[in-house]
Amino acid sequence: MNTIGCELLKYKRTFTRKLIVSFPLFFAVQAMAGVKLMPKDIVRNWDLVTSMVFNIWTVVFLPFGMALFAFLVDAQERKAGNYRSLRTHQTSAINIWVGKITVMAFHTLLSCIVLSFSILISGIITAKGTIPYIQIFEAAFVSWLVSLALIPIQLFAATYKGLFLSMVVGFIGFIAGIVSAAGSYWVFIPWAWGIRLMCAIIGVHPNGTLLEQGSNLRDMSVIPTGIVISLSVFIIITIITAFWFKRREVK
Repeated sequence: MNTIGCELLKYKRTFTRKLIVSFPLFFAVQAMAGVKLMPKDIVRNWDLVTSMVFNIWTVVFLPFGMALFAFLVDAQERKAGNYRSLRTHQTSAINIWVGKITVMAFHTLLSCIVLSFSILISGIITAKGTIPYIQIFEAAFVSWLVSLALIPIQLFAATYKGLFLSMVVGFIGFIAGIVSAAGSYWVFIPWAWGIRLMCAIIGVHPNGTLLEQGSNLRDMSVIPTGIVISLSVFIIITIITAFWFKRREVK
């Protein structure tokens, strides 16, 4: 069985897979409750729902969710034998590392799909107006795409020093993402990419408030820039960490 197939089997009936579904559902329910509890004089439209969910998703979930996800993946491997299969089945360390990242990327994509449909359901219940199907699915897909670089970063941290380093990196990314997202140097901070692109797609400021029409943060040109940078960094970091993992397992 190929490496990716083996990795997929490891997720069956695990807490990790349940986490993939429960996280987006939590954010959607939280948004629904938030909109419901707003004062009666505030118009409950789709902008409120999408801005609330995608702001929290990119600001909070991407740094901390990825950190926890990476730790669970590494902990699962340690429990199963701490990569002993490298020595018993002579499997390429690079293939195993890339396979783990690929399967993590697949599951985070599933999480974004669940998020999209959860937003639709919560919005139908609480919001008024035309349903922004394209905006919701575009925001979910783009947030997934630009978060891919976080996977090898967090998996490296978790594999190297476990939960503590993984969460420390996630916390630093959380702070750095918020601080830099509205500035010109957001392109250098992987944790800021999702936050910054949601400004353009959803029209939400990194602090959670809705942006005014004509705001510089609504500039759509940042979307292709962010995607190209994020995918390039994702490939580079995956290659670097794959060779690090190979050297680590050879020792």
